[in-house]
Amino acid sequence: MQKKINDIVVDLKEVRIIGDASRIVEGVELDSRKCGPASMFVAQKGETVDGHNFISKVFEQGCRAVLCEKEPENYPSDATIVVCPDTHVALGLVASAFYDYPSKKMKLVGVTGTNGKTTTATLLYKLMMKMGHKSGLFSTVANYVGEEREDAKQTTPDSVTLARQMAEMVDKGCEYCFMEVSSHSVVQHRISGLDFDGAIFTNITHDHLDYHKTFDNYIEAKKGFFDGLKKGAFAITNVDDKNGMKMLQNTKADKKTCSLRTMADFKAKIVEHTFEGMLIDFDGQEAFMQFVGKFNAYNLLGIYGAAVCLGFDKQEVLTALSALTPVDGRFETIRSKDGKTAIVDYAHTPDALLNVIGTINEIRKKDQKLICVVGCGGDRDKTKRPEMAKEAAKGCTNVILTSDNPRSEEPEQILADMQAGLDAEDMKRTLTIADRREAIRTALTLAQAGDIVLIAGKGHEPYQEVKGVKHHFDDREEVKKVFGI
Repeated sequence: MQKKINDIVVDLKEVRIIGDASRIVEGVELDSRKCGPASMFVAQKGETVDGHNFISKVFEQGCRAVLCEKEPENYPSDATIVVCPDTHVALGLVASAFYDYPSKKMKLVGVTGTNGKTTTATLLYKLMMKMGHKSGLFSTVANYVGEEREDAKQTTPDSVTLARQMAEMVDKGCEYCFMEVSSHSVVQHRISGLDFDGAIFTNITHDHLDYHKTFDNYIEAKKGFFDGLKKGAFAITNVDDKNGMKMLQNTKADKKTCSLRTMADFKAKIVEHTFEGMLIDFDGQEAFMQFVGKFNAYNLLGIYGAAVCLGFDKQEVLTALSALTPVDGRFETIRSKDGKTAIVDYAHTPDALLNVIGTINEIRKKDQKLICVVGCGGDRDKTKRPEMAKEAAKGCTNVILTSDNPRSEEPEQILADMQAGLDAEDMKRTLTIADRREAIRTALTLAQAGDIVLIAGKGHEPYQEVKGVKHHFDDREEVKKVFGI
């Protein structure tokens, strides 16, 4: 693909171009190492590295087009320098223009919230595919172009990757695209230049305060996504969340509400609940869903609402939804030959853990024990560690505290932080086993026929990150080894 510089910076405001604006470039790059004679390098100030420091390096590599926030002191006489106030905002606009505005050629729906983003976005993708509409997906677990799967590197990719992969979706006939919109991506302007046709807010609870610093900042990041929606798009919010209506305060989009508890545009009620699934009433129409938990009922309700907002028939939507199965690592149930049940779930926040434990306790019988294996990630928000341990102890028969992804931290220190949330009575029902494999084996060995073991925190992840190295580790594989299946 080739584009003139003046054609790809057309949407930028307060821009100053030094040199030949008709220069042709064949790619937009954030990584200076990938820049060559046909590239445009975009210099961004990061948290630890400033891309402006690599401008001289890309010139040495033959690159002659640079987008930056300040004019370099020295540059080749034949270079084209584009100066703008904020290259984070500019990158999305430039990438979108370079790839011929792919988000405008599909129906693009974003999902934001603390919990439920992956399930909601993935099931929307699966729903459309089920109903015969080729779609694309950006999620924490995987990205899809139709049936083609690629493991995801981050929840919301950078602007160039988004634009390039959306262009591929368009080229391959995708009508719809669904994506998780993380709070980081909003603050860092990674979704700049994207044309959203709809948005869903799932909920907001304690998470990512290591990055956002305060809960108010975290809420504003989520709200920023809705504030940027265009007139004519739809905005669905969960009004049962106490911050749900805040998302709609300043949006130009068509405002819609969903609820399990009160009157709303989209209303649902759980009629029957088992470990095999739920019978749910959606706006007066009952349908059996192969999902467990009130949190999944909220996810399904948001999906149902989005599909209706996209113009699909309610009955067609419910029929297709009832055929779908859970996302990998989200309340994934594995049963042993001797009657034990293991549930692997991605719950890695206090609220998510509370929801999963609450769901199990609603269904399990009094004589069935619930053993929880849980840890907390290193180099992340430390304040949630004691809360995670407390939620586990509060709702379970026994708890095993263990390692999650310790990253650069010592597992023992993370475990000590978790233990701080437990009182003397809690500690009597708690074991601490740093080795996650041993912790899972111990929990499954302690369980008797009929008992339930919840293994929380990692879900779909097939690795454990220790001291900067990712080692293969899959909770589901470990369970199956112990169960001999």
